[in-house]
This record gives sequence, C-alpha cells and structure tokens, in this order.
Amino acid sequence: MAAKAVNFFCQRCYQPVELDVTFKGATSASLRALASTSPAEKDASSEKDFPTHENVSKRSITRMRATTTHGSEFHRLTEPDQVQMGEMSYQIKIAAHLFDILTSQGDFDHPLCQDCAEDVCTQLSRETEKVKEENQHYSSYLQQLLDGDEENDSDTDEDETSLSEKLAKLLKEEKDLKKRVVSMDEERKEVGRTMEKEQNELKRLEAEEKAYLERLSMYQYQKNELLEQQQCTDIQLKHAQSQLEKLKKTNIFNMTFHIWHSGHFGTINGFRLGRLPGVPVEWSEINAAWGQAILLLHALANQLSLRFERYKLIPFGNQSYIEVLGEKKKDLPLFGTGGLKFLWNSKFDQAMVAFLDCLQQFKVGIEKAGSGFHLPYRIEKDKIGDAHGEFSVKMTLNSEEHWTKALKFLLTNLKWGLAYVAAKYDKEQA
Repeated sequence: MAAKAVNFFCQRCYQPVELDVTFKGATSASLRALASTSPAEKDASSEKDFPTHENVSKRSITRMRATTTHGSEFHRLTEPDQVQMGEMSYQIKIAAHLFDILTSQGDFDHPLCQDCAEDVCTQLSRETEKVKEENQHYSSYLQQLLDGDEENDSDTDEDETSLSEKLAKLLKEEKDLKKRVVSMDEERKEVGRTMEKEQNELKRLEAEEKAYLERLSMYQYQKNELLEQQQCTDIQLKHAQSQLEKLKKTNIFNMTFHIWHSGHFGTINGFRLGRLPGVPVEWSEINAAWGQAILLLHALANQLSLRFERYKLIPFGNQSYIEVLGEKKKDLPLFGTGGLKFLWNSKFDQAMVAFLDCLQQFKVGIEKAGSGFHLPYRIEKDKIGDAHGEFSVKMTLNSEEHWTKALKFLLTNLKWGLAYVAAKYDKEQA
C-alpha cells in the first residue's frame, strides 16, 4: 500500500488529517480577503504576512511524515525532519496560514478532522439555540418594562402635597435612623471595651486553668505512685502473713528432727545408728546420730519442763556426753572412735545406759501427766524391747545385730515422744 504524506493533525484528537482538494485553489489574495473580514486583523494583515512563490524558499517549518509498512494498513509516524522551505509545497504553506486565520477568528484550533468538526458544529448549534432563548427572554422582559412605564405615566397626576408629606416623613425617619446609628455605634464601642475586658479575664482564667491542670497532673502522678507503693506493701504484707500462718502451722520439732529407718538401721536426720558385720557404718556417722538423739531428748525435756534425775544431757554435736550428777562429777562420752581399745572402754556403754535411763524418765514424766501416752518399747535398765524380745544397748558381750536392733527401738521410742510433744505444742499454739 502506497504511503501518503501527512502534513497536518487534528487539534482535538491528534489524528492525521488529509486536506480537501479545494485547498489547492487557495491563493494569497483569497487569504487576504478572508483575513480582512475580521476587524481585529484588518490593520495587522499586510502583504508580507502571506506567503508567495518568491518568499517561500526563505522560511522553514517542521512537519510530520507518515510512512507505512509493506503489507500493513497501519501508519507509523517518523521524527520530524528539518527541511528547507523550498522543499515544502506552496499549497501546504497556504493551507497552514489559512488554518492560522481560522484559529485566530474563533474559539477552536484548526485544522479539525471530519468527526471533530461535526462535534464542534453540534456544540455551536446548541450554543446558538441557547442565545436565541436568552434573546427571547430579554425581549419579553423589555416589553414588560415598557408596559410598566406607560402605567406610571398615568399616575403623574398624583397630588404633590401628599408626596411632600411622604418626603418629610422619610427625612424624619432618616434623621431618627442616623441618631440610632450613632447610639448603636456608642453601644458597639462599649461592647468592644467590655469584650476586651472579658478577653483579658478569659486569658487570666486560662492561665489559672493551665496551672491548676499542671498541679492536678502532679498530684495524680504522686497519687498513682503512692497507690503503687501501697499495693506493693499490701502484697508483701499478705505474703508475710501467709508465711507466718505456715510457720504457725509448722512444728519445729518435726522440721528439725526426722527419725526413720534404712533397712535394719534406725536413722535420725539421715545418720544411721548401729553397725552390722556386713555394713560397717563409720563411727563419725554413729557419733553424729548420737549427737542428734541427745539434742532431741534434751529439747523434748525442756519443752515439758522436765529435769532428769542423776544425769544431765550435754548436746555437743558428734562429741556429746552425759554428765553424772552427784558428789563425784563424772562425764560419760556418748561417742566412740572404734578400735580394740574402744571395745574395752566401759564409759561408752555407761553413757548409752544413762541415755536409756533418761528416756525412761521422760516416759514416766509423760505418764504422770495423765495423758494416757505410752512408748511402744519397754525399757528396763540397759535393755529395751517388747514381748518378742529385749536387747541391750551395751556393746560389751553383745552382738552388733542385737546392739543395732536395740538402738533402732530406742529411736522409735524417741519418735513417739517427738510426736507427743509436737501435738501438745500445736494445741498450745492454737
């Protein structure tokens, strides 16, 4: 398809515009005549404004060329080329100047394509109809005014005296109104002064309000801090009270002394009391167990305000001993170091027998109180046991199994005594 040269574009839709053949007959004279129809352009137009064959080659313009791809109906616009005026046809220059004249004489830019021109014609037709309607309204209103003037002319015979009276009345009203204006002006000034005072008072009150709100915020902050401290104190007090209640319900004897068993051994606070051939318990553990036992019996006796006859318990850890009361003061060590020499030391046996005697006195003291309490194992001199058998607490001429069993019975009696005193202590606290 052959390419067509495109020299102009529609000024509304920017589509290429192909000029009509009638533009080829336009001349400089016809353009001059067309331009002279506009009063604004009569004086401005001159012969030098219209292109001729002689001056065409001395000017240059920018125009667009349209090219087409072979086998396609779509046109592609290329960049404008700067060409000399001599290369542009005289008819195109004439058409361009014609479009400038049309643009200067109307409200629309030219050239326009066929569709845009029809839209412009439709718009102009609507505006023309609107102008015609307005013209009719103005004509009707003018006719009404003319009719009114004729009626007014018929009233020209009105009495001049009546008009004078009305004029005097109006002048009086005008004078009264002026007085009122002066009075109202004074009132306005007074109101302005009052308003200024009120404004100053308002500023003062606003400053006081601001200061008050600042103090209020500070007091509120202090109040929140005090409330937070009070809450913390209340929480601490509740915690202390709960701990106190727990401590009140807690028995110090049960917490301090725990008597139990481990196989064939009786234990106090985890220390085994006794020895077996197959389980050679260290003497340091045995001495610690005796120290806990003598401390427990001493504390129980003090709780019951009980004084032992013949003996005095001296708790001293793993080297505790029993003091013999009488003319000759004598100490019985309730601890041992083992070895051959220890086996023939009778003071350790005497100390264990003395401890058993003190335990018997503790039992008798409880029974005298009439509480009906009794220990599970019977004590007689150096032996302790029940109907199934009695065992001596001495090591001399005794087996380790019997000695360990006797010590286990001894700790069991201590456990029962501890339970009795703990229950009595709880009743007193309640």
